[in-house]
Amino acid sequence: MDDRAALGVQMTKRARRKDVPAAAMTVGMKNTSPRISRRQWLGIAVGGAALTLGASRWWLGRMPWAADPNATKILVYASPTCDCCRAWTRHLKSSGFAVTKELMNDVTPMKQRYGVPEELWSCHTAVVDGYAVEGHVPADLIQRMLSERRAIAGLAAPGMPNGSPGMEGSTRGRYEVIAFTRTGGTEVYAVRGLV
Repeated sequence: MDDRAALGVQMTKRARRKDVPAAAMTVGMKNTSPRISRRQWLGIAVGGAALTLGASRWWLGRMPWAADPNATKILVYASPTCDCCRAWTRHLKSSGFAVTKELMNDVTPMKQRYGVPEELWSCHTAVVDGYAVEGHVPADLIQRMLSERRAIAGLAAPGMPNGSPGMEGSTRGRYEVIAFTRTGGTEVYAVRGLV
């Protein structure tokens, strides 16, 4: 065996001893571990903190009861394919409600259970503190209804009115929010949009 071959065998054995690839070993070179600079360490730490914060905010958004124990809880029955229903629940969350969604293909049984007159039906139905909320009713009117505690079954924004929460767009129209009773009585509770 010539000197080069013997040197290669010897270096390979040395590389194995120190868990360093043979190609990285050269004659007279010390085995040094990679070092991380202070700037790199700081970047990793800040990135990890941002990732943790973002993940916790996402998780709390998925668990509304964990976000604020004093928030008013509202249960929304909606179709899993309804985009405006998702937009309306975001409106409620941004207004301080703790929203829980129950997705179902047909919301009709919930509308009937909570006494929503058929002429007031919309795409989703919600229940808050014993009251029904049908359609795109603004959050401030729901809060007003809860503070007044009137003898009504709930509020409705019939149909899908342009400009209502969850139905924002380039076209804004005038729409009425209707208070209704379980016996079918209705009255205009508020008027929104262009007046």
